[in-house]
Amino acid sequence: MTVIPELHPVLDQVTRRVIARSATTRSAYLQRIRAARPPAMAGPGRESLGCANLAHGAAACGPDKLTLTATPARNLAIVTAYNDMLSAHQPFEGYPELIRAAAREAGGVAQVAGGVPAMCDGITQGRAGMELSLFSRDVIAMSTAVALSHDMFDAAVLLGVCDKIVPGLVMGALSFGHLPVLLAPAGPMPSGLPNKEKARIRQAYAAGEVGRDELLEAESRSYHGPGTCTFFGTANSNQLLMEIMGLHLPGSSFVNPGTPLRAALTAETARRALAAADDPDRAMGEIIDERAVLNGIVALLATGGSTNHTMHLVAMAGAAGVRITWDDFSDLSAVVPLLARIYPNGQADVNHFQAAGGVSLLVRELLQAGLLHDEVRTVDGPGLHRYTREPFLDGPELVWREGPTESLDKSVLRGVGDPFSPDGGLRVLHGNLGRSVVKTSAVEPDHRFVEAPAVVFDHQDELLDAYRAGELDARDFVAVVRYQGPRANGMPELHKLTPALGVLQDRGQRVAVVTDGRMSGASGKVPAALHVTPEAARGGPLEKVRDGDPIRLDTLNGTLSLLVDADEFDAREPARRTIPSGPTFGTGRELFGVFRAAVGPADEGAVIAGPGS
Repeated sequence: MTVIPELHPVLDQVTRRVIARSATTRSAYLQRIRAARPPAMAGPGRESLGCANLAHGAAACGPDKLTLTATPARNLAIVTAYNDMLSAHQPFEGYPELIRAAAREAGGVAQVAGGVPAMCDGITQGRAGMELSLFSRDVIAMSTAVALSHDMFDAAVLLGVCDKIVPGLVMGALSFGHLPVLLAPAGPMPSGLPNKEKARIRQAYAAGEVGRDELLEAESRSYHGPGTCTFFGTANSNQLLMEIMGLHLPGSSFVNPGTPLRAALTAETARRALAAADDPDRAMGEIIDERAVLNGIVALLATGGSTNHTMHLVAMAGAAGVRITWDDFSDLSAVVPLLARIYPNGQADVNHFQAAGGVSLLVRELLQAGLLHDEVRTVDGPGLHRYTREPFLDGPELVWREGPTESLDKSVLRGVGDPFSPDGGLRVLHGNLGRSVVKTSAVEPDHRFVEAPAVVFDHQDELLDAYRAGELDARDFVAVVRYQGPRANGMPELHKLTPALGVLQDRGQRVAVVTDGRMSGASGKVPAALHVTPEAARGGPLEKVRDGDPIRLDTLNGTLSLLVDADEFDAREPARRTIPSGPTFGTGRELFGVFRAAVGPADEGAVIAGPGS
């Protein structure tokens, strides 16, 4: 039997304050979802439907039609983000038939209740479509709610992997938190071009040393088949979080697509969802509580995961009535050790992480250090210690066995007693420019403090033009890229800037970025103060910064400071009176005007509306 030590005092302190902060909103949420739960032994929820309603819902169900209309069998909703443009989502094409078959074997029915959009930040990077990316999360949440709104279902399986898709699916499904809900991942593609070589060629292209043909060949060798991209960006951070927050089956996150084990886990996910229909403790809204959310934060910090989750976790938690803040991330980061080195925080990819011990070893180490809550509900049953196990096929049977007790590759994954760093590498910076987050786990120690004159840009293309013109050569600077927040233009990722700035840093220049936008879930070696709030478009201090203003980015002391006389700065006129976000039309931008007007600040999750807003 696993012996779980007492909680680390900082985790205990943060947990107590999150529970106290969330008392009113969490209580109201639980009251809502418990009221929506059918009475005990009432049978399937669809039995309350009128005959015409039920006939519509069963009309095209073929062999399952009689089961739906004449028996008390449970019905499973499938909400899918399938498309065959995204490598991570292409494997979902065959999932519905697999899930339907597993449901029939279990005496139930499964229907695709709806689809949600799934866009790729890797494709839209630096393009106009990126301005729709963050807002797509709330569209996905709404689409998920529409799919589940038919009162036909007793449980749900969500099919999604990538950046905004998983948070959106979770936010939408939490509106139906009385239902048991499991997520079924697709798994990462096999390893391709080593990450170190990929990064080298990207920088060589930015420096003009190789051409587009060489760059495209390298990128194609990196992203080469079905499955999630293998670096540790937001997509794979999503998978880690869903497992450790108890919404995946144990050990299921990083099993490659197209394998017998992947298919067996998908079928078992369907069976578990149906079996949970009569268990109130397996309802999604009961599983995602304060402790589960904090477990997610700890896991993110321990692996150096995506900075995007300083917004997405806040938004997902808010949808369950749980209120977390950036201070919770910061306080936990100070005591959670960095246990994994996965690109961009190292050279390994998620397949190497999985082979070294993966989630099961990570959970074991953090539980033994008192840095995770064991007393949580999960889709596998009570207790997070269940997630120290790994799935295997024993002939045709799916079984779980205890995972490794030590890392099989300490260059990728380590124990708490021998971490890569004593802290989680995420800092919240405070100062007269506002609040921001910075990911230091991929930044070398001698680059974690930068003091230099500001070079101010209102769009990422302006910075790239200046780089190509040689205007940023042979000098230290802090690039201020403003009017990139959610209110201005939907908060696009600015990852396209990374290779150029990396070239300048490698030449010996001290460079940093300060922006109210996002950089990427794969923020890299250039120090970047991200998600600055209040954003420039809300009247934040960034709109008064001028070229040449000295800025100090100090991750050691957690400060972001403009070194200008306060009276002089207060007397300045803003750079612009209106939001200079560029076009508000084209590529669908005109459809999202109401989102830009209604979106909340980054530190509150950048949500549009709902319980977490």
